[in-house]
Amino acid sequence: MKTQEEKLIDIEITLTEHEKTINELNDECIRMNKTIDALVKQVKLLSEQLKDANIKPLSEETRPPHY
Repeated sequence: MKTQEEKLIDIEITLTEHEKTINELNDECIRMNKTIDALVKQVKLLSEQLKDANIKPLSEETRPPHY
C-alpha cells in the first residue's frame, strides 16, 4: 500500500505531465492559428485578383472555332 507521500509524488508527476501536454497543445494551436491567418490572407488576395481579372461566366464565353 502506498504512503501519503508516494501518493502525493504520483499526483505531482501526473500534474507535471498534464502541464507539459497542455503547453504542447497550446503551442500547436498557436502554430495552426498562424497558418490559418496566412491562408485567409492568401484567399482574400486570390479573390481580389479574380475580381480584377474580369472573367466571364462560362455561359458567356465564346466557343473556340473547332466546336
